[in-house]
Amino acid sequence: MPTEQENNHPTGEPHHALPQVTPPPELPAASPRRAVIIVVLVVLLLALSGVVSVFSRLRASRALAKETDVDAVATVAVVHPLVEKPDEELVLPASLQAYEESPIYARTNGYLLKWYKDIGSHVNKGELLADIDTPEVDQELSQARATRQQASAQLDIAKISADRWQNLRKTDSVSQQETDMQTSAYQQAIANLAGVEANLRRLEQLESFKHVYAPFSGVLVKRDVDPGALINAGGAGTELFIVAKVDPLRVFTSVPQIYSPAIKNGMPAFITLPELAGKQFPGTVARTADAIDPVTRTLLTEVDVPNKNGQLFRGSFGEVHFKPKINAAKVTVPVNALIFQHDGAQVAVVGGDNKVQLRPITIGRDYGTTLEVLGGVNADDRIIINPDDSLEDGQTVNVASDNQQGKHS
Repeated sequence: MPTEQENNHPTGEPHHALPQVTPPPELPAASPRRAVIIVVLVVLLLALSGVVSVFSRLRASRALAKETDVDAVATVAVVHPLVEKPDEELVLPASLQAYEESPIYARTNGYLLKWYKDIGSHVNKGELLADIDTPEVDQELSQARATRQQASAQLDIAKISADRWQNLRKTDSVSQQETDMQTSAYQQAIANLAGVEANLRRLEQLESFKHVYAPFSGVLVKRDVDPGALINAGGAGTELFIVAKVDPLRVFTSVPQIYSPAIKNGMPAFITLPELAGKQFPGTVARTADAIDPVTRTLLTEVDVPNKNGQLFRGSFGEVHFKPKINAAKVTVPVNALIFQHDGAQVAVVGGDNKVQLRPITIGRDYGTTLEVLGGVNADDRIIINPDDSLEDGQTVNVASDNQQGKHS
């Protein structure tokens, strides 16, 4: 017989007990002061994180800027000039110049009427080179001569009047004042005639300048005018001719400072030219500058060379040979260290402050891969090899390490 509990379930299913749920423990509520502290700590942590992030970015930016600046400075390889054994003979490049050379300008205005000597002509001192037609000067000269005749006639009349008044004064026929006036007029006429004659002589000299003469014996090396050309007087006008004295010739060369004590006046030397191979032209040291050029560290020296047969031409390039008898070493640099600009051959030297100095040099002999330098550098200088064309004087550079630098022998 079913029990009472079973009767309470009409479905007849057996009764299962419901699970018991345990409630969470009750925690005490946080105090307001502790909550504020927690919030402040969180804010401080966020702020500190932001500051650290900003500083990290600034540090990275500075590092990048520094690296960029370092990369912007060019890195160069340098070498030292090599010291070679001295030669018994000193051979230097030389420039041949005329012993005397003068441009000839007109001394009066006009038109070129005719020239009598062309380039290459040998002329003697005082020889006629050209004639200038001077119509304006001719007219002024004619007028001055006529003015002189007038002044001379006025002087004669003033003299006669002065003599007459002086004689009349002896008999008291005229006053002393009238006599003085006539005498003064006579003196003024004398002065007028002197002024007219001075102007006449000036115009006569200008008239004589219509004939152009050679100032000294030599060769006519240039002619710049043709008949009919307008001629202006003085250096403001066009030069008519250039006359050069080519016997002897002046040969100028720059002697390195280390050889300068051995160069004396009267010392023998000889000249060679590339177009006249095998020929030697003897000469003598005529004079030196007696001063070392502070830029090239060389001594300007003049050698006079006779040129009676005219084989040597003014303006030629050659070599002068000395035997200085001095134990001075020579310096060579690699050819890839040279810079050629409008100022001539230069090398870029790195100073102790890593700044570039562009120095002009004097080149001696060419040995192929190296060049002899006669002035401008010494063995202690650091010379940049393969310099960039954009390299400037005073530019800061970085010097490559020893294992990166090229070496030359």
